[in-house]
Amino acid sequence: MGIFSSLMGNAGMVEPEKLRAEYNKLLTDNEEIEIGFKLFRDTFIFTTKRLLLIDKQGLSGRKTEYFSVVYGSISRFSIETAGTFDLDAELKIWISGESNPSVQKKFNKSVDVYEVQKLLATHVLK
Repeated sequence: MGIFSSLMGNAGMVEPEKLRAEYNKLLTDNEEIEIGFKLFRDTFIFTTKRLLLIDKQGLSGRKTEYFSVVYGSISRFSIETAGTFDLDAELKIWISGESNPSVQKKFNKSVDVYEVQKLLATHVLK
C-alpha cells in the first residue's frame, strides 16, 4: 500500500499473521482472523465472529478505541467499485436501527472489493 493511498484514507490488505501478532489479545478462544485492512493508523479486521475496528486516536496514537460489530447486528451493506476517475472502492455497513451507515471504508486498487463483500455476505446471511 502506497503512502499516498494510505494518506487518502484508502485501506490495503494486511497479512493475518501480522494482525494476530498485534491483536490476538482481543480475540476469544474460538475466534480467528480471516482478513484485515490497514489505513494510515487505523485497522479493521474480519474475524470468524465479528468485524473489529481499531481506531488510533490523538497525535501520538497511544489512545485506541476497539469497536466490535457482531455480524448478526448488520442489517445491510453495500459496495461501490472503483471507476475511471474514482480509483477507490468503498464498503458501507449499516447496523440495525441506524438510518445512516455506521461503517464506511475505502479500499485502494490492490483490494478485491468483491472478495470483501463475499466474506461479509457469508457471515451476515447465515
